Amino acid sequence: MTTRITGAMTQRTLLENLGGNARRLNAAFEQLSSGKQLNRPSDAPYGVTRAIALRTELAEVAQHRRNVENGQGWQTASDSALTSISDHLQRARVLLIGAGNDVGGLESRQAAAEEIDQLIEAIKGAANATYAGTYVFAGSNTSTPPYEVGGGDAFTGDGASILRTIGPGIDVRINADLGGQVLGDGGGDGKLLDSLRQIAAHMRGGTPADADALRGGDIVALDQGLDALGALRAQVGAAGNRLDNAATRLAQVEENATAQRSKIEDADYAFAIMDYSTQQAAYSAALKAGASIIQTSLLDFLR
Repeated sequence: MTTRITGAMTQRTLLENLGGNARRLNAAFEQLSSGKQLNRPSDAPYGVTRAIALRTELAEVAQHRRNVENGQGWQTASDSALTSISDHLQRARVLLIGAGNDVGGLESRQAAAEEIDQLIEAIKGAANATYAGTYVFAGSNTSTPPYEVGGGDAFTGDGASILRTIGPGIDVRINADLGGQVLGDGGGDGKLLDSLRQIAAHMRGGTPADADALRGGDIVALDQGLDALGALRAQVGAAGNRLDNAATRLAQVEENATAQRSKIEDADYAFAIMDYSTQQAAYSAALKAGASIIQTSLLDFLR
């Protein structure tokens, strides 16, 4: 049985083919002009799903990087303050050794006691260090200075941990318990501020017991405080190293995820240009082929 090819069938077939060519040409033009392979979900459903997952991953990485940067800021402020406190304590130790040796007599010891008092205030000032408007050694009371400079030695902070999330399920403590572990709040707790107050009092005293304390117990107490401070600085340094390693890791993850997303989403310009030229040539060829088949009136309409 012979199928009769009518003019209407030929026209319909030509129009369908021209429509397909036009859609492919438009898709190639859209990729070329937008620079994207994926401009709508229907372009590649799996690719779109993968691209969305990568975008979510990159958003999480960006948040973790901000957390790391914030933590690094805390560590820098903390380390600077602890270094300052260590310098003040080393100066106090020099004064203590001199007073224990009774170099210069009572007048010299009283002058040293005055300097110890100033060092105490300087230490409390360093303990009130801030980062981005928050007190780094105040525990959870980040809006309140942990010590009153020029006043008593009471510690108004707490030992609560300040955490930053640097990865899925990974938290790092970014603050140090300076008040609770090292400085204390006076009142005979045996920590550094209390020890320095005792040292100043012994320097002002003139009894044999004061002299013995300056040469013995006071040095032991001050060295113990310096050891506690050193341990705290090591803790801060370890946290800083962990944050630095996290920053490096997150940068690598971000780079890899960005590269994968680019492969899925971004158009290959060399291929896009070639594809556009191919589709344009195919569309033009289809129009010319139709011109030799369809009547002039229809061809004029197509042109």
